[in-house]
Amino acid sequence: MDITNPSDQPAADQPAYFFVGIGGSGMMPLAMILAGRGATVAGSDRNLDQGRVPAKFADLAAKGVALFPQDGSGIVSPDQIVIASAAIEPTVPDMIAADAQGCTRSTRAAMLASLFNDSRLPIGVAGTSGKSTVTGMIGWILHAVGRDPTVMNGAVMKNFAGPDAPFASALVGAGDTFVSEVDESDGSIAQYAPKIAVLNNVSLDHKSLDELRALFGSFIAKAETTVVNANDPDAAALASRLPRGQVTTFAIDASADLRAENLKPEPFAIGFDLVSRGVRTRVKLAVPGRHNVSNALAAIGAAMAADVSLPDAVRALASFTGLRRRFDLVGEANGVAVIDDFGHNPDKIAATLDTLHAFPGRLLILFQPHGYGPLKVMGSELVATFVDRMAPEDLLVLPDPAYYGGTVTREVTSADIVARIAAGSRDARHIADRADAAALLVAEARPGDRIVVMGARDDTLGLLAATMVESLGG
Repeated sequence: MDITNPSDQPAADQPAYFFVGIGGSGMMPLAMILAGRGATVAGSDRNLDQGRVPAKFADLAAKGVALFPQDGSGIVSPDQIVIASAAIEPTVPDMIAADAQGCTRSTRAAMLASLFNDSRLPIGVAGTSGKSTVTGMIGWILHAVGRDPTVMNGAVMKNFAGPDAPFASALVGAGDTFVSEVDESDGSIAQYAPKIAVLNNVSLDHKSLDELRALFGSFIAKAETTVVNANDPDAAALASRLPRGQVTTFAIDASADLRAENLKPEPFAIGFDLVSRGVRTRVKLAVPGRHNVSNALAAIGAAMAADVSLPDAVRALASFTGLRRRFDLVGEANGVAVIDDFGHNPDKIAATLDTLHAFPGRLLILFQPHGYGPLKVMGSELVATFVDRMAPEDLLVLPDPAYYGGTVTREVTSADIVARIAAGSRDARHIADRADAAALLVAEARPGDRIVVMGARDDTLGLLAATMVESLGG
């Protein structure tokens, strides 16, 4: 029995999947794709046990997903296929129960890669930054032109979200395309075989640059068409190893197959001229920032490789409303805007701060590191980014990193990072408790300021941002 293609099997033969950590940003959309294809899906999550983000789990339950405590009680049959991410330790009771039952085990990455590779037109989006946005853009273009794609995203796509799908990080379609962001952080990118590959950028994040170059180089070499950012030296160097006819390049104000010029930024939008084969087309995006121009070029290149016309792709992108937690305006109160953002590595943080600094107003920044490991790997680059990108009047507060249990080495802390940023003549403060850090920014805010909440791997950051809006209004 093929455990990864439930839609191709009679109902009686479809496997039952159990997701350990089903609420994770990479797990929930995969679970929803399998459920949408008719499989029986159940799962557990420690955030469910802790009462965090109850709306997410209510949405899963409403879609027929059975939810269990993470105590092993949901794993009762050797016929269940147990899926866990690399972050799940073998001592978790569900994993012990899976071993005791003799269940088939799979990683999230292996399951997703199998679904992706089995599709007729797999489109994979890779790179250190921008993967989720480009994936959402491609998915929206293909949806708008009637291709009915399946989309696997690590973030909620606003265009597909609604009362019946408040956490729309997946789209289940009947068309031939499967669009997915592809994660390099655990090396699992090696399992994917795209026909169309996108490489946005190559920069320090979870792995060394040498490791990233090897992973991304192997990934794009498998594709029939590779869409590459010519503004990024490492990405361009990797693409130069491929046959020229296999590569579509894009760039801002530089020579490329798809070139953006005459950028006109607005606070929450941006326009630009797209030049392709000598034809100039004006493009207007409803998402802001130079980085989103680059993301749009990548999405257009991938869509064209999938036989979507350039005018149709541009028309669809005009109505792309973005992703939740990607420069997401949560609200405004008493002249202060609160923005929720996924920025967590140097490139993403720099892009967000540059976009905000294109317009007047002091920045009050709450940055929650997404773990002690990333602080150790990226500490120097994070310090340099904040020192270079913050204005003298800006204020940065760092609470302690997100931590959900398990084994961790606390060699570099938020206090260490703050001390180094402050030594660079920037106003940075360590406030261990996140609620206290948020309260400080609310108290400091005055009309014209922008508060930005930044961080990854924590769905409650968006709720924190909403609470800050309420406090400002009170």
